[in-house]
Amino acid sequence: MASALIYVVVVIAVAAVVYLLAALVFGRGEELEPLRPGTTPTRLPPSPLTGNDVRSLRFQTVFRGYKCSEVDWVLERMAEELDDNRRRLALLERELRARPERREPGNGSEGGEDRNGTRE
Repeated sequence: MASALIYVVVVIAVAAVVYLLAALVFGRGEELEPLRPGTTPTRLPPSPLTGNDVRSLRFQTVFRGYKCSEVDWVLERMAEELDDNRRRLALLERELRARPERREPGNGSEGGEDRNGTRE
């Protein structure tokens, strides 16, 4: 009876050592560490976004469709970038309108500057 008990204890000890070694070498069997609550696996590249970036987006699906927090995050990011592009475009248009008109050679005015900025 004592030999059977020793046999069981040795088998359990060997199994525990094998399990611990496997856990150290291979981890917990997960491909990636679990996401923290409130985070998303959806990725966007740093600014500026391109049409292909938006077309290649894939959202995590949940029971009744896409995960709302991911979609909201992407839409907010795209809205910020769109607003930034429109601000930059408006600034450039204002700068363009504020520039004095340059006279091109051959438009009937004598003594104007040519394209290189030299006087005729």
